[in-house]
Formats: sequence, structure tokens, C-alpha cells
Amino acid sequence: MSMALFQFDFMKYAFVAILVITPLFGILGTMIVGNKMAFFSDALGHSALTGIAVGVICGLGSATLAMVLFGVAFALLLNWIRSRNISSTDTIISVFSSCCIAIGLAILSRGGNFSQYSSLLLGDVLSITKREILFLVLLFAATVIFWILCYNRIQAISLNRTLARSRQVKIGLIENLFAVFIALVVMLSIRWVGILLINALLILPAASARNISGNVREYHLFAIIFSMFSGILGLIISYYTDLATGPVIVIIAAAIFFATYIYGRKNNE
Repeated sequence: MSMALFQFDFMKYAFVAILVITPLFGILGTMIVGNKMAFFSDALGHSALTGIAVGVICGLGSATLAMVLFGVAFALLLNWIRSRNISSTDTIISVFSSCCIAIGLAILSRGGNFSQYSSLLLGDVLSITKREILFLVLLFAATVIFWILCYNRIQAISLNRTLARSRQVKIGLIENLFAVFIALVVMLSIRWVGILLINALLILPAASARNISGNVREYHLFAIIFSMFSGILGLIISYYTDLATGPVIVIIAAAIFFATYIYGRKNNE
């Protein structure tokens, strides 16, 4: 790797941020994919604009705080819908998600002011600061702690809710905690990852790992490796090609998914 990549401070900060945020998404993504919550996290990401809009209406000075508060409330609502075991759950979540993003866009675009929020659609990891990197490190630490404390319970619920209940697992509490944690990570990462891309970065590495993993340990390890590889290579390519970093990372992650899918199918034939 040419050291020219690091001649600017913003590239150094972006590189460190990638090293922190990609394993975070790799860890969280395995739990989301394992619990079939890809659609759930996507709806959460799209609701961010509505959170900002609600913040504008309520006079909140911080867009991040507005997104977090709305995201947590929206996550609990979606989780309640999921827990009802309605046959058309995906449809209902899609309706809520579509309404939320439409309302958010309508409010924020009033008077032609949406341009100041458009950067949130793709994110900008190159704008990250030292203080925000520290914040990401804390978020990563919180994710690891959550994974250690709750992963087995979440897996038990996803595999067999009746068995989990018989083992005294508090299903409602664990599912709500997981939903809230996803909301926090998604909302707090959107500024650097982007509303349109965050779900792809959460899902693709985990889905790729699932294509070729023989056990749970490999599943998590490959998810983290694929996520970090996509992030680092995407940052390097975007620097030399003058393309937006987020989309390049997603393209690489998608290429890895298709490669592992083909590889996994050939090995299973």
C-alpha cells in the first residue's frame, strides 16, 4: 500500500474508523442475519430522516439525538409488530418504513432545505474526527459486551422460542433489548455510513460468511474478515479512483457475497 494514502489526516482518521466500524458491523450483522432481521434493520435505517424531521418540529438542536430517540421508539414498535406473529409482518413493516421516510422527506424538503441533509444518504467516513473515532471505539466496545452477554440467548430464541422459554429466557426483554441496540448502532453510525448503505454493510459480510461457514466460530470470524476487507479495500480504491467510499465498500462486499455463494454451492453439490 502506498504511503501516499496517508499523507492527509482525513485519510488517516478514515482508515482508523474503518478498522473500528467494520468489525462492529461484522459482529452485529451475524446476529441480525441469524435472527432474520435484515428487513427490520433496513426499515430502521430509512426511518432516520423521519427522526431528524421530528427533531426539527420539536426544536431539538441535535440531529443525532433526534435520530436516536425516534429510532429507539420505532424499533420497539417494529419489534412489537414482529412479536404478534402476523402473516403479513414484512408488509406491515414495509408500510411503516415507507410512510416514515416519506414523511421525513416531505418535512425536511419544505422550503428547499433538504440539501443540508442529503449527505446522510451516502454518509461520509472521510469527515470523521478524532473525537468521533473515540466515540466509535466506545460503540464497538458496547457491541462486544452486548454480544458476550446476550448472543446465546438471542440464538436460543431464534432457534426455538418454546425451548428458550423453558430455559427461563425472558424472550420479550431480550428481543426488545436487541431491537433497541440495533437502533442505537444504526442511528449513531448513519452519519459516516449513510442511510442508503448501512443495511448493506450490516448484512452482506454476515450473509457471505454464512455461505461458506461450517460452524458458528467460522461464521463470526469470516463475517468480521469480510467486513474489514471490504472496508479497507473500498477506502483504498475510492482514494485512487475519486469515488464515494461507501458505495465502493458495498460493491466489494456484494462481490464477496456472490463469490462465496458460488463457492458454497459448488462445495455442496
